[in-house]
Amino acid sequence: MRTSLAETDSEQGGHLTEVALVALKLGCLAFGGPAAHIAMLREEVVVRRHWLSEQEFLDLLGITNLIPGPNSTEMVIQCSYRRAGWPGLLVGGILFIFPAAAIVLVLAWLYVRWGTVPAAIWLLEGVKPVLLAIIGQAIWSLGKLAIRRTIRIVLALLVFLLYLAGVHELLLLAGAALAMLVFRIGRRRAESFALAPVGALATSTVPVGSASAPVSLLELFLTLLKIGSVLYGSGYVLLAFLRRDFVERLAWLTDQQLLDAIAVGQVTPGPVFTTATFIGYLVAGLPGALLATIAIFLPAFVFVAVVRPVAPRLRRSSWLASLLDGLNVAAVALMAGVLWELGRTAIGDPLSGFLAIGALVALLRFKVNSAWLIIAGGAIGVATRLV
Repeated sequence: MRTSLAETDSEQGGHLTEVALVALKLGCLAFGGPAAHIAMLREEVVVRRHWLSEQEFLDLLGITNLIPGPNSTEMVIQCSYRRAGWPGLLVGGILFIFPAAAIVLVLAWLYVRWGTVPAAIWLLEGVKPVLLAIIGQAIWSLGKLAIRRTIRIVLALLVFLLYLAGVHELLLLAGAALAMLVFRIGRRRAESFALAPVGALATSTVPVGSASAPVSLLELFLTLLKIGSVLYGSGYVLLAFLRRDFVERLAWLTDQQLLDAIAVGQVTPGPVFTTATFIGYLVAGLPGALLATIAIFLPAFVFVAVVRPVAPRLRRSSWLASLLDGLNVAAVALMAGVLWELGRTAIGDPLSGFLAIGALVALLRFKVNSAWLIIAGGAIGVATRLV
């Protein structure tokens, strides 16, 4: 018995170490926003390490898209829990967030000191084409599983076009889930119709680092806790929430400072929500940065803990499975929409096109680790500016 318990503890400890290493790696290298982060996470936990099957990963993605907060962070937390239990949930989430928060904190210090953000954009210019290839690979693999029939192909195309037309992601997810449920009910009734007897049928600028209004650490914490608890959507939605509170209501930031904060969140690895770290440092120094980071990410841990038991049960009910299938179709279509939008801005010259195609070939044909491709892309991006 002692040996068995020791072996179990050792196995759990090994899984926790594995979770820590994967989360830290992604936190240091996952540039490009949630779609890219999720694509890299899939490569690590499905392709390389086999923690989850493609279907399990896809189901988690569908559910995660329905809860507020940073979806890529929540996916890391979900996968970490599946591998190492409650310790994994905490360790995976924290180590995914920490590198980005630390980098943003350094950039915030530099910004307050010199009034500018260092040219990290050089690095991102080389990384973006590689991210397109990583997202494309994930869409191809997940799409083969989620979009297998004509009705799902039509639904995915509709979600893709509506996303590009500006329809909110949450409406598209809910609509796709309901569409699949209605389709399944209709098909079953049609089958019943064919089999049943006829008689049985029925149917302004502020100096950097200062604020124009007194800053309360408690209000800073509660404001970002609220945003982390209710926010759906992209970095543009985050910008709208932050502007409403920090520029208009509290008058702690100017529009330019807020845009700089969003830019830093976009060009650093890890979750875009580390924009809150930058804002916290601008308005209240190091204590503000720490409180802001905790506040905006805390709801993600709570939401994942609450929905954690749901995923395995959904497949047991045919109706709930239909809803989940619709969510999965919409999730893949939304990733394709993000890929389209990123591609329009990232592929602007022959070099970026070559990087994207070369990275896609390396991923699909030679199974190269995406981390090496990101490092190579970043190095090429910096080198082309220095030459």
